[in-house]
Amino acid sequence: MRSLRAAEASSEELVEKYLQPFQLSPETLQEVSARLRKDLLRGLGKHSHHKAPVKMLPTFVRATPDGTEKGDFLALDLGGTNFRVLHVRVEEEAQKVLKMDSQICAIPQEMMLGTGEQLFDHIATCLGDFLESHNLKGQTLPLGFTFSFPCEQLEIDKSILIRWTKGFNCSGVEGKDVVQLLKEAIHRRGDYHIGSVAMVNDTVGTMMSCGYKDQSCEIGMIIGTGTNACYMEEIKNVKRIEGEDGRMCINTEWGGFGDDGCLDDILTEFDVEVDKTSINPGVHIFEKMISGMYLGEIVRLVLVKMTKDKLLFKGQISEALGTCGLFETKFISEIEEPDSGLENAKKILTELGLDWSLVDASVVRLVCDTISSRSAYLCAAALATLVNRIRNNRKLGHLKTTVGVDGTVYRKHPTSKLQKAVRLLAPQCDITFLVSEDGSGKGAAMVTAVAQRLKKSCSTMCTKASE
Repeated sequence: MRSLRAAEASSEELVEKYLQPFQLSPETLQEVSARLRKDLLRGLGKHSHHKAPVKMLPTFVRATPDGTEKGDFLALDLGGTNFRVLHVRVEEEAQKVLKMDSQICAIPQEMMLGTGEQLFDHIATCLGDFLESHNLKGQTLPLGFTFSFPCEQLEIDKSILIRWTKGFNCSGVEGKDVVQLLKEAIHRRGDYHIGSVAMVNDTVGTMMSCGYKDQSCEIGMIIGTGTNACYMEEIKNVKRIEGEDGRMCINTEWGGFGDDGCLDDILTEFDVEVDKTSINPGVHIFEKMISGMYLGEIVRLVLVKMTKDKLLFKGQISEALGTCGLFETKFISEIEEPDSGLENAKKILTELGLDWSLVDASVVRLVCDTISSRSAYLCAAALATLVNRIRNNRKLGHLKTTVGVDGTVYRKHPTSKLQKAVRLLAPQCDITFLVSEDGSGKGAAMVTAVAQRLKKSCSTMCTKASE
């Protein structure tokens, strides 16, 4: 624990009292990992999955890259008020996934609340303009479609929108297959064609974008505004899917871990408050303890309580510190900087209108470090569950695997704690971490490339069998 230097011993003890509930022992982390293991099984079960807080959704991605994929692909990435169109080239010789061209298209506010037909016609128009301007209209290219809304995937090219989120509410789309709606919009235009479509979750895209460079990458993890992970599971364990042979990537939706109350014993009063004031109380409890949307608010609530108890800022809460959401998660990583952290803390506290002392700034650093560390340790416990599961599934004494990672919290915060904790919780696994390059763009194209490879391989085998 970082020393408070100038802080008096009694003050240090009081600070410890506030932070102690955030400090999780290795035994507690082992217990968290064991609880998630049970929830994975519930999510995979044929009759238990509909009530499971960890949804374990089949993605119909049946393999990771093997390095022989090649060709040109399109990618569509829709997850907010803008969407991207990309042309991606996979080069087998150079073992590279290259973004050739890309274009960002805006979605007007009125279109986000209009009809589904209007939205998909707009997407089809932007895709057509992109193909025209890059001389690709004569080609029929396969397309990877990252659609970051809650969907039930029925096949690699069939995905039903469960509900709109992120400010969208287009009529006539919920309950419908979004791939079909895209194809119909392109057909209405009639001036270009696309090849086969693969629906891609952004976490799966993260795994696949790393998988061409490192073919032992079988886990994708995002720790950003939200958090999620996917991994390669044995098909025989996915009870909702027919078949015994091979593997399938499972989108865990692990942000929902704890929604049934199984993490209540490690929630602090500050976690309870963050959940209560969120737009979705009682939902995504695990995500609220570790992801970027909530970490800043947890720190703010701790600082407010300490100030009310006269431990900080001479007991004076500024208007900014007293306002929900104004202590941003990015402040945590700035304050945690090894060299400039204390200076950053002073600057941020001044911007928040606080009358601070050197001891105050040191305490704020300690609070940020403690809450960021808990996020890393909880994430490590969940990741350990996945690597241990893969190892046990394959009956291996030792597993060597790679995790493709993305998200601002992972990129901006110290990662050594997460990596060290995973090694402690999964000692029989040798884990490499690889930061993803554009999972929702290049990763989506890679999913399509692998699907094409499997299709060709299957048709070759079928031809040989019929000869």
